[in-house]
Amino acid sequence: MAKKKEKNRNKGDELQLEMTPMIDVVFQLLIFFIVTLNQPDILSTLDALRPQPSNTPADTPDEPTTVGIGDSTGPYFYTFNGMRATEDNLRNYFKQSAKNNKEKMIVVNCVRKSPHGLLVRCLDALRESGLHNVSIFTL
Repeated sequence: MAKKKEKNRNKGDELQLEMTPMIDVVFQLLIFFIVTLNQPDILSTLDALRPQPSNTPADTPDEPTTVGIGDSTGPYFYTFNGMRATEDNLRNYFKQSAKNNKEKMIVVNCVRKSPHGLLVRCLDALRESGLHNVSIFTL
């Protein structure tokens, strides 16, 4: 009798589920739910306590001090905010600026053909005064 049952099983066609249409339906449902989802705007419903704007003006950074080294047409010298200066004038100004504000921005514009010694002495004066916020440009 056992042999008879096995013969009946093998004779019939086995049922198989086709997966392709099922996957297609799942993807279509997923796309449908994503497109129709209406999510509330969370940021518009937040009740955050924000500080009131102050009437005092914000601290504006000081204009940087410009130190020029050299002149492309003649003898080499220092310029300080557009005026000719000596090394002692620069040292005194750097020390005075460091007393007022250690974060004072100093911009050093150096002519390409100027002697390196002028730039080195200027940077030494800046280091001695304690000013470290320095930018160097080559013109």
